[in-house]
Amino acid sequence: MKKPDEIKICLGSSCFARGNREMVNEIKNFLEKNHISDKVVFRGSHCLGNCENGPNMKINDEVIGDINKARVKEELSKKLTK
Repeated sequence: MKKPDEIKICLGSSCFARGNREMVNEIKNFLEKNHISDKVVFRGSHCLGNCENGPNMKINDEVIGDINKARVKEELSKKLTK
């Protein structure tokens, strides 16, 4: 059985101040729109160790920096929709 995909969004002070608060809703909306909310584990995380390139999120084992609304949608589409 395949392990569910996992998304972590950094809620550390640097990433949070740079816009990850808004990215939480973007990710939730993407998961709902694509009917994959029940197939993906989505949670907040403390520092992902990439502060200088924040805001950050992690999809499975890959940390993705410098995210914004467009980049979040692009990365989620690439990695979670087949």
